[in-house]
Amino acid sequence: MDANNLLDDLARRLADAVPPSLRNLGRDLESNFKAILQAQLAKLDLVTRSEFDVQAALLSRTAASLAGLEERLKVLEAKILGADGPPEATRPPDATRPGDTAPT
Repeated sequence: MDANNLLDDLARRLADAVPPSLRNLGRDLESNFKAILQAQLAKLDLVTRSEFDVQAALLSRTAASLAGLEERLKVLEAKILGADGPPEATRPPDATRPGDTAPT
């Protein structure tokens, strides 16, 4: 069921829920309910189901890619670090060294 049919159905149900004494307004109430529903739903930050599914698939692929990259990083770190600890080139530099000025 698409969004317009859903809104039509919901507006019709709301109009049918109105007491019989007010049902003379029938079509007018139904169209007003639909307009109100559309206005309120437009204020929400909603996406279509297909847009959601696309983003969910993208997130899944990204998570799988990240897991693979993390595993590759562990392997590379293990090769570099070995049992001796980090080589000098991979150690983070000190914040300040003698003769250096503090960053501004």
